[in-house]
Amino acid sequence: MVNVERLIRDSNSTKAAQTKLEAEFSKREKELADLGTQLKTATEKFERELPTLAESQRVSRQRQLVEQDREFQRRQREFQEDLGSRKNEEYQQALERAYKALKQVAESEKFDLVIEETAYASPKFDITDRVLKVINGGK
Repeated sequence: MVNVERLIRDSNSTKAAQTKLEAEFSKREKELADLGTQLKTATEKFERELPTLAESQRVSRQRQLVEQDREFQRRQREFQEDLGSRKNEEYQQALERAYKALKQVAESEKFDLVIEETAYASPKFDITDRVLKVINGGK
């Protein structure tokens, strides 16, 4: 028996991929956070100044805030889609590595069958640690 999710979660390559993704997306995430803060500040300022604004100024600033909000939401959606796509790519690569290592262990130990995830298995049948060792570069 093998726990594939644990293989993926605990492998060194998955941890490295997470660090890589954080570095890859941290700048955009910060930009989005800054944009959200600017939008919030502008909205609060507009609400404070609303009683003193002329009708034309009120309408103009309201349109501007709506447009800024749309742009913020669009960029936020794009960020989430891009991040999700990259996470999926990294997950698929981790899954491939896990199955390759699993096959290597199964063949070297001459197993006829390896079951993935089960309701219960005795620890003596769990080969997850052995496969994880192969994934992480040990033999």
